[in-house]
Amino acid sequence: MKMKTESKPEKRPEMAKQSSSERRSNFEEVALGYNHHEAVAEANRCLDCKKPPCIKGCPVGVDIPRFIRQIAEEDFDSAALTLKSTNSLPAICGRVCPQETQCEAVCVLGKSGKGDPIAIGGLERFVADYEIAKGVAAPDLPAPTGRRVAVVGAGPAGLTAAAELAKMGHAVTVFESLHAAGGVLVYGIPEFRLPKSIVAAEVDFIRRLGVDMLLNSVIGKIDTVDELLFQYDAVFLGTGAGLPSFLGIDGENLNGVYSANEFLTRVNLMKAYLFPEFDTPVKKGRRTIVVGGGNVAMDAARCALRLGAGEVTIVYRRGEDELPARAEEVLNAKEEGIIFRLLTNPIRILGDENNWVTGMECINMELCEPDESGRCRPVPVPETEHIIPADVVVIAIGTSPNPLVSMTTPDLETAKYGTIVADETGATSKPGVFAGGDIVTGSATVISAMGAGKVAAKAIDEYVMGAVRL
Repeated sequence: MKMKTESKPEKRPEMAKQSSSERRSNFEEVALGYNHHEAVAEANRCLDCKKPPCIKGCPVGVDIPRFIRQIAEEDFDSAALTLKSTNSLPAICGRVCPQETQCEAVCVLGKSGKGDPIAIGGLERFVADYEIAKGVAAPDLPAPTGRRVAVVGAGPAGLTAAAELAKMGHAVTVFESLHAAGGVLVYGIPEFRLPKSIVAAEVDFIRRLGVDMLLNSVIGKIDTVDELLFQYDAVFLGTGAGLPSFLGIDGENLNGVYSANEFLTRVNLMKAYLFPEFDTPVKKGRRTIVVGGGNVAMDAARCALRLGAGEVTIVYRRGEDELPARAEEVLNAKEEGIIFRLLTNPIRILGDENNWVTGMECINMELCEPDESGRCRPVPVPETEHIIPADVVVIAIGTSPNPLVSMTTPDLETAKYGTIVADETGATSKPGVFAGGDIVTGSATVISAMGAGKVAAKAIDEYVMGAVRL
């Protein structure tokens, strides 16, 4: 059935979400998703372009027009199959992928000025949630190839690589250092943005592809990469970037100062917000400061609010236009009452006689010439020092890869900040070892890590099957 093209609404339906007053005190999902009617209506706005640029805007190459056409025809089962044929984590991508800067940014309808771009992310979430509610069916798999691949890290890159390799018929074992699979999806992204049940459902699908997942398994300790190569035909490294960065100012060693990694891991994966039902505590400050302006900073600030902080302040050295966080997350934070102290930079963290945080001394900034990143360079404004009271400080200014794998693999080439050097296929300096995601690029998006995992899986398949195909 061809979609109708006449009288298309200009606006996409607004997705329902919890009210700001309600969600401030719970960790339940904020955005509630489209219903049946909204999804079909939105799908019918699609122009069904002959040369759709949205596919090229997707790092994992989802056939976007096709799955949207199937939604418009109310063939949700086929839409789910279309999604899963190229994306093994659609329910996750529909929630946390920055569609507004990728597939939706190049939507012809949006660029024409005749209407909002199609809500591709919202439609992806609708179809994926429909499939999870109905029950996800594992696809038919090819005959086993006899090749074995080790995947180190069960984050977005590792999970995607594992799924793609399993679909090719290879035996895949994933080694995950934490006690749950998902990587940043479970330790970094809060429940109110990405429920753990959704991650678990997606991981379960990958397990049903035949992927073996070994949790609590730290490569570099139980085995080195070289030892894995004795047991497997190839190794994929997708360990992410979980080593926190700090400001290097006085007072960062005071009690009540957290890296965003520790703070979010305690809250999200180890369920500190349910203490003492779960035995991982976290300090619940009356006044919390979060330093940084990315999605991680927004997540930390909104978690602190839900833990009971009376006042949560984000301190960021640039202006609002330079905030790297998604506009949606900035809006949600503002709606919930998070205070934004922009063009403000920390000088030192203050403490009392017992070494507990009491506040942060900051200085105002102004933007001057752009720096090497292309953003306007912030410089201090003299004589504007001031103190912001606080009893908890969370540092959310970025991360770098944990050096454990590279330290135990001497012939693996690394670059500045400890990232692994890999070519466009994911191949590293060590034969048989591939890498992708944040461990190669540094902190980036979930979907870019997935794209890297998918590209590497194709290269690994060619590598391990090379002798047969010759």
